[in-house]
Amino acid sequence: MKRFAGLLVAAAAVIAFPAQADEALAKKHNCLACHQLDKKSVGPAYKDIAKKYKGQDVAAKLAEKVKKGGQGAWGPVPMPPNAAVPDADIKKLVDWILKLG
Repeated sequence: MKRFAGLLVAAAAVIAFPAQADEALAKKHNCLACHQLDKKSVGPAYKDIAKKYKGQDVAAKLAEKVKKGGQGAWGPVPMPPNAAVPDADIKKLVDWILKLG
């Protein structure tokens, strides 16, 4: 029984780790200064982004917008470019955001 409980804990950690890792990545690159998980701040909530693009093949488009910046899709406040963020990190962040919806 202890062995089974240990396996359950390990499985839960494996399942939960990617979400925590990507939230940590958002903190690392200061994304949370303008975005929050479930409510609008300077920029849209990540869950609202996921809802808007649910079922669409937009990961590459959104990654480019994160890299280069943009304006108009969510109101008048522009999103500044994030050229210093590595492309692999941007891809992980966009994939994480899109899975929130």
